[in-house]
Parts: sequence; C-alpha cells; structure tokens
Amino acid sequence: MEEKDYLRAIHDMYEFNDENPTDNLYYRSPSLTSYETRSRKVRKMIVEILAFALMPNHYHFLLRPIHDKGISKFMHKFGLGYAMYFNKKYERSGTLFQGPFRAIHIEREAHFLHLPFYIHANPLDIKFPEWRDGRLKNYRAAMNYLETYRWSSFPDYIGKRNFPSVTSRGFLSSVFGSPKEYQKTTFQLLKEMNLSEIEDVILE
Repeated sequence: MEEKDYLRAIHDMYEFNDENPTDNLYYRSPSLTSYETRSRKVRKMIVEILAFALMPNHYHFLLRPIHDKGISKFMHKFGLGYAMYFNKKYERSGTLFQGPFRAIHIEREAHFLHLPFYIHANPLDIKFPEWRDGRLKNYRAAMNYLETYRWSSFPDYIGKRNFPSVTSRGFLSSVFGSPKEYQKTTFQLLKEMNLSEIEDVILE
C-alpha cells in the first residue's frame, strides 16, 4: 500500500530467516537501517535468499534451503509475521495472500540460468507490461527502471548497495560474474528472453 509496507517486508525477510525465536516486532516501526543493525547478532539462517522481487500484490523468491524443510519454515514465518503486521495496521483480518505459497524445485540448468533474471525483471509489469510479450522497445528506460526499483535484489547484484544483508549473493555471482557482467546480461536478456522457456516454473 505504501513504502513502509515494502520496507516492513524487507525487514521481515531478514528477521524471520533465523532458527532462533524472533523478537516481538509487532509494535515496532521498521526504519531503513533497523534490519542492518540487527545483522550484528548471530543468526542461524534457515534459507539462502538468492534473489527476490516484491510487487504490489505478490512477491517472488529464489531460495536455497540450508536445513531440511527450510523453505517451508521460512515461508511460514515470513507469511504469518507480515500478515499480522499488515492486518493490524489496516484493521483487517484473515489471510493476506491468496492460498498457501507455491514452490517449484529447480532441476533444469536452463531454468536456473533464467529465473534470477525473470525475478528481477518482474517490476517491469508496473510500467512496461509489454516486456512479457516481447514487445518492449525502450530497453534503456526499462533497464533504468529496474536499477532504481528498490524492492528487489537487483540493485545489489549490479553493485548498487540497497539491502545487501538480506540476500546471499555469492552463489549466483560465482555463476553470472561481476556486477557489470550481471547488468550486461540482464540488458541482453530484456531483448532476448523467451518466457515460454521457463513457463512451467514461473508460477504466474
């Protein structure tokens, strides 16, 4: 609904990715640096958050579990915690997102190689929805939009410090290269990406 809601989701992604009991954050108002301050405590992460994009009515995560059932545990904590915050703030009740979360186990290399870029391209739906049909014309404007969209891990992957403590970027960086290489590949894929290649794993 507003910037503070996105910020709270970012905060919860960090805070709930921990085997330790979560502090009572119910009445706290997160600030831009609150999750960074908490990064000093020793955490036992449940998952590696490889990539993410928060959208107005849904979100996308690329996760790698650290422990058995890590993804289910993380998603439960995140979904429940954020819904409690949102319901109290907007005086509503019930579930926030429709149905349980959906997850796909990535087994094919082609899927893995395309998914981070697909996730990071999702915010284009807001201003450049034609990208999905291969009708995007102004690639530079679209790329600039992605680079300045705060509620995604993309800025951190291209070397623009955004929310670096939330993601574990080492693994994907070892595959796709330096921030400049990731940026260059993303720009190229905006021109070439064929969503039919990954339609069975993008959960749209």
